[in-house]
Amino acid sequence: MCADEGAGVALTAVRGAPAGHDLPMHMLIYALVEASTADAALAAGKGVFDNLVGVDRHSNAVFDYYVTFDESSTVAGKSRWGERPTAAPVDSEAGQELLGDGWETTKSAFERNLQTVKDALDELSDEEIMRDKDLARCAFQRVGAAKGPEIALYEEHGCGIRDRTQLDRLLDESDTLWIVPADVHF
Repeated sequence: MCADEGAGVALTAVRGAPAGHDLPMHMLIYALVEASTADAALAAGKGVFDNLVGVDRHSNAVFDYYVTFDESSTVAGKSRWGERPTAAPVDSEAGQELLGDGWETTKSAFERNLQTVKDALDELSDEEIMRDKDLARCAFQRVGAAKGPEIALYEEHGCGIRDRTQLDRLLDESDTLWIVPADVHF
């Protein structure tokens, strides 16, 4: 079980979408999984993504569906984001690029939402925050999100990677870590 489980609510367009593809309901997420081959990594990554879309009745769906980069779709995956590896060792050039993109997405979402929270605390009364003026309470929830549109990196059990220490520990503990990207709809 992940600490602080709960889905965030994204209200802005996802950063980094190609021109003409700035719909706010899609984003790239990444699973970090241990595997010995690309096929094994892809299978493990799909297991993580299945969990995040609620395929298992015991999982909490935080996304509607996903498309990995080995699949063809006219609205998601390659058609939306261009070519991406289906899986890459984290220590490869492609893996480092995917990892950097995932971490930057998570960090930017946190910083944006944290600033909204700080502004709300400075500018709104307790009553206004309680009434969710300017969506202040939504921002509080997004800052604390453990899964969902505010988190782009997930470990192999489907828990969101929310801070750099957690990410660094995961990277240090494995010599066979792969990263698997997926386009998700929320």
